[in-house]
Amino acid sequence: MKILGIDLGSREVKMVISENGNFLYKNKISTMKFYRDYCYFDGKVNINFDKLDIGEFNKIVSTGYGKNNTDIRFSTPINELKAHAYGAISQSKLSDFILLDIGGQDVKIIKIEKGVITDLDLNEKCAASCGRFLENMASILEVELDELAKYSDNPIHLNSTCSVFSESELIGKIAEGITLDRLCAGVNYSLYNRLKPFFNKFTGDTLVLSGGVSKNISIQRYLHNDYNNIIVLEDAQFNGAIGCCYYGERMINNG
Repeated sequence: MKILGIDLGSREVKMVISENGNFLYKNKISTMKFYRDYCYFDGKVNINFDKLDIGEFNKIVSTGYGKNNTDIRFSTPINELKAHAYGAISQSKLSDFILLDIGGQDVKIIKIEKGVITDLDLNEKCAASCGRFLENMASILEVELDELAKYSDNPIHLNSTCSVFSESELIGKIAEGITLDRLCAGVNYSLYNRLKPFFNKFTGDTLVLSGGVSKNISIQRYLHNDYNNIIVLEDAQFNGAIGCCYYGERMINNG
């Protein structure tokens, strides 16, 4: 049986079709374009799958940012924390780890023991610890995100705890003549520093990373200060949708 997993993220909608654990289809579309071009609303969200042209499937499992997943017609919705936990278990093949998901507009950290969520926390109120912060700072520095991610040595210290004020502070550092590599490192370290309070509570040996920011190699380097083993999921941005597929297949297999 083919399962369609849909993760309605704040910035992008990710879709995966799986069959017996094999991924047959993966795609992502901006959230605005998805709702504008492929959906209509009649009390529930109806998706035009013919227009999406994603192929055949037998069951839909959805998750989403906030309550976005609850109104998709013909879908079985699951909590986004469960979806991301299931996705990480599926991809990593581990049953004991801490999952850190750094998305565009929120951060989730989940402790998983023997395949079960035992603790969790999230930040969805401030952009300063999320991917949007890196995007804004890269725009000010006029560098690509991949270029920004390369720098971790000798970071300039940014005092501001607010994303908006950090932008003004960064511009001030540029005016002082601070080199680009130190400015980029400072941006990366600033995001890491805002994540550190999570790590006092979520101790362990293995940290699994998902979300778009997981590919930032400087963030990975900094995280080795707190965890011995860092694993970046291969399909980090599709993790929620993969978790939906994993959940759907478990439902079928368990009757």
